[in-house]
Amino acid sequence: MKKILNYINGELSPSNTNTYLDNYDPSRGMVYSQIPDSDEKDVERAFKAANAAFPKWSKLPKEKRSAYLLKIAELIEENLEELSRAESKDNGKTIQLAKSVDIPRAAANFRFYGTGILHYAAHAHEMEELAINYTLRHPLGVVGCISPWNLPLYLFSWKIAPALAAGCTVVAKPSEVTPMSAFLLSEICIKAGLPPGVLNIVHGLGSKAGNAIVAHPGIKAISFTGGTKTGAHIASVAAPQFKKLSLELGGKNPNIIFADCNYEKMLSTTLHSSFSNQGQICLCGSRIFVERPIYEKFKNDFVERTSKLKVGSPESSDSKIGAVVSESHMEKILSYVELAKKEGGSVLCGGKRMILEGEFENGYYIEPTIIEGLSYDCRTNQEEIFGPVVTLTPFDTEEDVLHWANSVIYGLAASVWTENTSRAHRIANELHTGIVWVNCWMLRDLRTPFGGVKSSGVGREGGFEAFDFFTEPKNVCIKYN
Repeated sequence: MKKILNYINGELSPSNTNTYLDNYDPSRGMVYSQIPDSDEKDVERAFKAANAAFPKWSKLPKEKRSAYLLKIAELIEENLEELSRAESKDNGKTIQLAKSVDIPRAAANFRFYGTGILHYAAHAHEMEELAINYTLRHPLGVVGCISPWNLPLYLFSWKIAPALAAGCTVVAKPSEVTPMSAFLLSEICIKAGLPPGVLNIVHGLGSKAGNAIVAHPGIKAISFTGGTKTGAHIASVAAPQFKKLSLELGGKNPNIIFADCNYEKMLSTTLHSSFSNQGQICLCGSRIFVERPIYEKFKNDFVERTSKLKVGSPESSDSKIGAVVSESHMEKILSYVELAKKEGGSVLCGGKRMILEGEFENGYYIEPTIIEGLSYDCRTNQEEIFGPVVTLTPFDTEEDVLHWANSVIYGLAASVWTENTSRAHRIANELHTGIVWVNCWMLRDLRTPFGGVKSSGVGREGGFEAFDFFTEPKNVCIKYN
């Protein structure tokens, strides 16, 4: 059985206690590897390595930092097949999804920030005939990056890459549920010649290793993606120490469909935005609001297409829906289906665990599920399910749908489907979310800010906003003689 190792000070090593946690293959429902059960001693060792590496790394010319990141991007692309299979086996997503989205995006993250740092500029402000002000931006120091299980290498790299490019050194923790691609990244960093201590990857539980990173007095900032409750805990620990915080948290995203939309484009994209990665993407549109004139047609067409999605082994080329990430998460998702029934909802399709044959019979598979007949303010429509479950609700007016869309505690993303340009701008302006897609979904330009409002988080990732987060501005004012 493969044993994953920590990556500290440029070397692969077990935890200080040499104890391990089981790592499951969700497609088969069985343990296939083990990860270090790291604790505060391992985090301390990683911090010391990062702290020792910081002075030299932060003063390394940006062109040389860039070269390291571009080499890592190149090696990720060279290892596309191995990384995709590892991501699929760890997470339950289809190999095809990992190969077409997750791993290419991880390479793109390193490439974007490796080149972006060469164009990152500060500002100058002249006070006519009196003085000139200019801004310096210094890397913070040692920073902590903690990533989730749903897009393992994709989101892990999105945090690490800008931090390294900006001149910070990093103590990072991937999810203990999906650690394999982060371990393979360790091997890639060694092959790329990344200097020891610049990046340190500590595996283990959030309650032990993760909490030690958050609480460490020498770690200057925390970038976290995960659940809202965990984000609140991190804020309670980090805020009294005045650490910088970037928290990308939960979502309960509305998909608003007007009758004048491009119907076929909307239908195919909505199928994707509902069930991609088994609905385990914080940006999935789990509440679908449809203008009443096309509601019945949409419902019938959507149910028909959803029913044809093949739920199967992630290794099968024709599978569209793989396994959800764990048994406990599967049970949580199914409990919401039962809750929806109690709240008066009707299950139009799906709603049950699917048992595959052969070696995959113990895997964690759920049929893609569509529910209608629920009030906008019931628990099913207010709480994040994070699985292949969506609700359908007809609407008559813009005022109604905006009220329902904005009624949740979350505010991450929204989709709007309309050919009316004025309406598109109007609705986008009124939605309480950090991201609005009009006539599309998951169309991402890495230069743009990413993040949510309300309980969906604090701060922004992506673009030069990430460089701003991992650096501290200093204004210098020089008076003219």
